[in-house]
Amino acid sequence: MPEFLKLTPIKQALEVLLSHVEVNIGSERVKTIDALGRVTAKPVISPIPLPQFPRSTMDGYAVRASDTFGASEGLPAYLHVKGEIHMGTTPGFDIQAGEAGLIHTGGMLPNSCNAVVMLEHTQKVGEDTVEILRPVAVGENTIKVGEDVQEGEEVIQRGERIHPPEMGGLAALGIVELEVVRKPVVGIISTGDEVVPPDHDLLPGQVRDVNSYTLSSLMELSGASPKRYGIIPDQADKLLSISARALNECDMVLIAAGSSASARDITAQVINQLGSPGLLVHGVAIKPGKPTILAVCSHKVVIGLPGNPVSAFVVAGFFAVPVVESLLGLSNVAVYPRIPARLSNNLPSEAGREDWVAGRLYSNQSGYVVDPIFSKSNLIFSLVRANCLIRVPLDANGLSADTIVEVQLLSFSSLPK
Repeated sequence: MPEFLKLTPIKQALEVLLSHVEVNIGSERVKTIDALGRVTAKPVISPIPLPQFPRSTMDGYAVRASDTFGASEGLPAYLHVKGEIHMGTTPGFDIQAGEAGLIHTGGMLPNSCNAVVMLEHTQKVGEDTVEILRPVAVGENTIKVGEDVQEGEEVIQRGERIHPPEMGGLAALGIVELEVVRKPVVGIISTGDEVVPPDHDLLPGQVRDVNSYTLSSLMELSGASPKRYGIIPDQADKLLSISARALNECDMVLIAAGSSASARDITAQVINQLGSPGLLVHGVAIKPGKPTILAVCSHKVVIGLPGNPVSAFVVAGFFAVPVVESLLGLSNVAVYPRIPARLSNNLPSEAGREDWVAGRLYSNQSGYVVDPIFSKSNLIFSLVRANCLIRVPLDANGLSADTIVEVQLLSFSSLPK
């Protein structure tokens, strides 16, 4: 029986894999309304200043600031109200010394106006007269032209994922189409004589295909376009044929199961026939996921995942998601937020592998707490019940209750900036 020659630490294994990733995906133009989650292929330059006109940030009175200097509740300044500035229109009058105009939040300031007095700091004393009870400085309660964005300014860098704030910003600038990186296509292959599609009735010894669905979903959330190639029996020639086809049609290939060191496991030998340089890592110091295969064949990443659903999901999160991010040209790759939390129970472990244990993160009056979910790597509902993974360091012989641990959210999403 073949044995793993070496277990490579997670960080080192990922560095080796990413060093071989070649980014040549290309781009496409999409409507901004459809750009959520996509990655910019080039910088976005503002075609206009924002705002395009000076605006009020408060309901109140547009004034010349100098007319309010020295005003107080005991000795207010009296200004003539020239009129009301209606929303969505150009002011129909200008403000001269000793005058004011009623204005609403977001309204356009008259040319000679340089401040706005909040409505709460005024008092009407007649049909066209207002008392100013507090002074305002030049620019107070106003926004200048271009204060948010200048015309010609780079507002979104290349390699940034579009989030809801970016969607709003693009709409504000009138940018209705956007150049984005094409979604990488990820081929997903399930293997195993015992594996059948989810719509099949199970015979004794059979299991339904879980990995195709969890992996497809994870790849889609990371920004890729998954392409499923079905379930392949434990036969080297059939696996080689479908893997070669997937490699030709996709930007990366994931093969679930067939990666452990047993006589029937053929994934490693098949991958080595797909192209050079072939296997880079076979065996990672991670639990679950020790028998992981990381390879590059003919300039494309191929990852052999363990067959157990929890192991496959965890390994894909740590290795396949960063590859997708690299192919997308993201500015942050494999930079995932980890939350410090207090461990609620003792967590057994053996030194030598970095354990990632399913957990349930919640908060109480003292901060974040995480409950370990004790389960085996072939039980998918341990992940359904979880919302995070608890990190147990490589050299730890278990962790005691009340220890502060690192928690990785199950979303495996990069920090936005």
